[in-house]
Amino acid sequence: MWMVGLLVVALAVIYYTHLISKWRNPRIDGVLPQVLWAGPSSGETLQFISPGRSLDIHPFVKKRMQKVSAIGEVHRYTRSIALKHFGAESLRESLLPKIENMISTNLAKWATQGPVDMKQAIAVMVFNFTAKEIVFGYDAENSKEKLSENYTRIADSFLSFPLKIPGTIFYKCMQDHKKMKKILKDTLIERLNDPSKRRGDFLDQAIDDLERKKFLNVDFIPQLIFGILFASYESISSTLTLAIKFLSENPQVVEKLTAEHETILKKRETPNSSLAWEEYRSMTFTQMVVNETLRISNPSPGIIRRALKDFQVKGYTIPSGWTVLLATPAVQLNPETFKDPLTFDPCRWKDLDQETISKNFIPFGGGTRHCAGAEFSKLIISTFLHVLVTKYRFTKVKGGCVSRNPIISFGDGIHIKFTAKDE
Repeated sequence: MWMVGLLVVALAVIYYTHLISKWRNPRIDGVLPQVLWAGPSSGETLQFISPGRSLDIHPFVKKRMQKVSAIGEVHRYTRSIALKHFGAESLRESLLPKIENMISTNLAKWATQGPVDMKQAIAVMVFNFTAKEIVFGYDAENSKEKLSENYTRIADSFLSFPLKIPGTIFYKCMQDHKKMKKILKDTLIERLNDPSKRRGDFLDQAIDDLERKKFLNVDFIPQLIFGILFASYESISSTLTLAIKFLSENPQVVEKLTAEHETILKKRETPNSSLAWEEYRSMTFTQMVVNETLRISNPSPGIIRRALKDFQVKGYTIPSGWTVLLATPAVQLNPETFKDPLTFDPCRWKDLDQETISKNFIPFGGGTRHCAGAEFSKLIISTFLHVLVTKYRFTKVKGGCVSRNPIISFGDGIHIKFTAKDE
């Protein structure tokens, strides 16, 4: 009997070895890229969670990272609903004055305080605004639940070792995630049961689409909203914090920014009017500052795609069907394209042609999967800079260490002291 058992095991080993061999050696004309193999808790896993030491490309991202991306109808739906609520039309028609008011209110508050930890302060500001005005009506000031604190803990433990054991960082992260999903699901069910609670926001559109989109249900929608909120929480706060760090270290850039934005104010017929969409679109040098910060920050460590056919990359053949990660830091920090790539130099954008930019500047992805929140992110950063340089002086008083792990990390924080110019 034991011989039969051994035979079954042997056949199973041969079968799965054959499958792995076929996967590693597909029938193609060419040479496959080298792949490192390791156990589930060693090898590249340890490379991935090991901290980076600078703004340079994280060691793991320099080699490879494979994940599965949203495909087909789910992706198309997610993009369409995000564009409706975060896209240029919504920003122009209703959100711009609200964004300026949010920024003005927070900067005025920070100016009455001591040094402010920018990453945390901006993350809370953006999260509370997005959750209230766009996604599901969450009012941070009048809520018992401080949801931004949950997101802070989740972001801080994002790269923790995945041990789901009580007491571990990962376990606490999963508990915060579970709590967030419950709050979102409860809000969803409340609106389903009481239409008077509806606000015409992101959540309401998802409710309207429940019957015509088969993949939507009361469990999927909270997950979708959780992802949208996390994306805005982390990417915008990291990029804007890095921009403020760079500006605090480059007074000549602040001088040029200030000149551009004071010119905007002087051209207004009504001096105290709100920022107009046309004014935002006219911010030439500001856009260079935003682009340069995005180039260095790389909010996403990579862009994931699936090969639709065999293609060649520097002598290697990528087979059809493989999941491929394009490491954006490897592109945007390439010294062959950007001289001194880790140097903050907004003026470099004056000399870059459109073809070079389109092929080497991809902070929001590209093509049909270009990030639906790209304009939202750039508008918040640009508006923040507008209010900042026209109304405040600022000085970095603590921090400055930045690394990539593989997302941006600020060590002990970037602490900024704000002072109103009219004081």
